[in-house]
Amino acid sequence: MENNNQTVSQPDNPTVNQANNQTVSPSVNSNFYPTVPYQYIPLSPWAYIGYELLFSIPIIGFICLLIFSFNNSNINRRNFARSYFCILLIVIILAVVMGLLGVSLNSLKK
Repeated sequence: MENNNQTVSQPDNPTVNQANNQTVSPSVNSNFYPTVPYQYIPLSPWAYIGYELLFSIPIIGFICLLIFSFNNSNINRRNFARSYFCILLIVIILAVVMGLLGVSLNSLKK
C-alpha cells in the first residue's frame, strides 16, 4: 500500500498580513468570514431586544412594525417584524374570542 501523505503549507505566522505587514487577529481574518451584503447581515441579540421594545410602544411601534415588515433593507429584521406581527394578530384574535366567550358565559349565569 502506498502512503499518500499530503502536507499543507501554512504561513509562518498566521497573524501577520503579508500584503502590508499588519498584525491581524485570527477572529477578524477575512478568510474566515466572507463578506456578506448588508441585506443578509444577522441581527445581534440586543437588536432583537431593541426591536421588541420598539414594537411594544402602542402607536409608533405598530407603525414601525408595518414599515419593517415591508422593508427589504435587512431580511432578518423584516422576518422578525413579520413574525412579531403574526404573533400580535394571534394574541388579538385569542383575546377577542376569550372576551366573547367570557361575555357569553356571564350572560348564561344570569
